[in-house]
Amino acid sequence: MEKKTKVLKRNSRRKTTKFKKIDSTPSYNMVVFCHLRWGFVYQRPQHLISRMSQHYKILFVEEPIGFDHPDEENEYLLDIINDNLHVLKPKVRRIEDIKNVLQPLLKNCELEIGWFYSPSFSPLITNFVFDTIIYDCMDELSLFKGAPAQLITQEKFLMAEAHIVFTGGKSLYDSKKQCHSNVHCFASSVDRSHFEKALGDIEVPEDIKYIKKPVVGYFGVIDERINLDLLRETAKLLPDVGFAMIGPLAKIDEDDLPREKNIYYLGMKSYKELPNYVKAFDIAMMPFALNDATKFISPTKTLEYMAAGKPIISTAIRDVVCEYGHCIPIIGTAEEFAEKIDHIWRIHQEDYSAEYNDILDKTSWDATAYQMLTLIKTSAE
Repeated sequence: MEKKTKVLKRNSRRKTTKFKKIDSTPSYNMVVFCHLRWGFVYQRPQHLISRMSQHYKILFVEEPIGFDHPDEENEYLLDIINDNLHVLKPKVRRIEDIKNVLQPLLKNCELEIGWFYSPSFSPLITNFVFDTIIYDCMDELSLFKGAPAQLITQEKFLMAEAHIVFTGGKSLYDSKKQCHSNVHCFASSVDRSHFEKALGDIEVPEDIKYIKKPVVGYFGVIDERINLDLLRETAKLLPDVGFAMIGPLAKIDEDDLPREKNIYYLGMKSYKELPNYVKAFDIAMMPFALNDATKFISPTKTLEYMAAGKPIISTAIRDVVCEYGHCIPIIGTAEEFAEKIDHIWRIHQEDYSAEYNDILDKTSWDATAYQMLTLIKTSAE
């Protein structure tokens, strides 16, 4: 669990004894630049970087946070996750200005590893010397709603500077390997033992316990990648089925959400709580829209649902179809979705446990982090 020790640091324009605290901080040898906040939905960056912190002293840099007074500019908050992993929340106006915070904090502009999750941080590359630059491309961010136009140019620069490129799925790999000679596919993985708790005797939370069965559930970010029309129309076709949506909203408004009486929005839950919620699912769903934002996704929740032992229904996301189409029914319309739910619940739930186990036996976040670490060390030799 995140250790919420927050420390307000100095303004670069003012003299203060608080700056002396920095001198006793061990030097970082990896700096991670990420568009996702550490305290948001627990996903790929948190899984991998927490494991990397067993080998490196890491500073995880988030996008700028706001500040209320001009004197606060170039100050920051520091969250201590563990002794080797700190999360920096810079109070600056632009990403380019993060250098004003980083340069005095790092004490040395020559660093072992720069790890980038978003090309938007690429302007900072010229302010530091990294022995190894890693681009872990988990999404095609330029295709997301509201993406800045310069992201494409920034990615070209980042790809040119990167020594290693990791991708979060096969579709991304096929795209990025055309642009770099050292690209490696590391699709979304799973903390199997965590989600297997749903198979045991754990408590189902009160806010989902009251939803009448069957419960068709989803957890994750609710944004432009969700096919809200599909959800709405399927809920209308199956008024006796409860549809549980668990997760925060992003880039859409409350007014955009379908409000059928059998659709329940339970809000964001902690990663620790997810096995308790998925235990209540009778069927797990991935009702993704087929649009630019989902063209290259490889949903982490696929394997998490599998580890929890749940039947899964998905729309035709490319990586899901290619990798798991043999054990995950694929639907395209509300009628198909409703028919498949009814078939699983009332008629026959196929046993995919053997297929699930075969898939899960081949992957874990521990194994992924170890393979990445091996490639990083090989590159540095």
